[in-house]
Amino acid sequence: MTPPVDSTRKPVTLHRLREMHAQGEKIAMLTAYDATFARLVDDAGVDCILVGDSLGMLVQGHGSTVPVSIDEMVYHTRCVARGNRTAWVVGDLPFGSYQESREQALRSSVALMQAGAHMVKLEGGGWTADTVHFLTERGIPVCAHLGLTPQSVHALGGYRIQGRDQAGADTMRRHAKELTEAGAAMLVLELMPSAVAAQVQADNPGLMTIGIGAGRATAGQVLVLHDMLNFTRGKLPRFVRNFAADGGSAEDAVRRYVAAVKDASFPDEAVHGY
Repeated sequence: MTPPVDSTRKPVTLHRLREMHAQGEKIAMLTAYDATFARLVDDAGVDCILVGDSLGMLVQGHGSTVPVSIDEMVYHTRCVARGNRTAWVVGDLPFGSYQESREQALRSSVALMQAGAHMVKLEGGGWTADTVHFLTERGIPVCAHLGLTPQSVHALGGYRIQGRDQAGADTMRRHAKELTEAGAAMLVLELMPSAVAAQVQADNPGLMTIGIGAGRATAGQVLVLHDMLNFTRGKLPRFVRNFAADGGSAEDAVRRYVAAVKDASFPDEAVHGY
């Protein structure tokens, strides 16, 4: 039986997330793209909801995230905000909505924030540090994203592990440091050796790193909701665990995910690590 919803939970804030990180409590994040699932994962206790541009594949049926527009992200962010009660909402800036200029990034970020996002996420390092600084100076919390960056999948040569060689790992560490100094509060680390992600977190102790296929040394974890519920058809990445395998409702599965992130039993390095 699913435990009753905790009606006393206070809204998760950036301050609260930083407190959790400072105290060693892991941060549990999942994607959601509509009001129904936003309410479900919030009731199940996730700390953060990512309105990811992965909706391009999971909701719209595209082969990548590239076709997703800022207007579509605004629509789905608004839907999630209506369903959510307490979780911290992160909205993805889609491909083509922030690369042109800092001003374009600001316009896109304002649109997502006005739709209900509490934080925006952008991909890549190097040139993005200037954009992160520009946004955070204007009161917009930013989550950066390094490693496998799906919007650049064609440039990266497919969905490949990043940072395996020393040069790649050094670049990752440098970009993470630059993004931290630019003001990024959170950093998604995707598909990289666990040792590299651990070093990024060690280099930037105040930064909240969120792993997906990056080991357990990060401050938290994120998975695509459809993947961890085993809704996605086809072969799933090694870092995914089917939390619905033990039965019960979708909310039961999400509660198991939150518990496994919190007690650091997920990810299991032997099963999900690189």
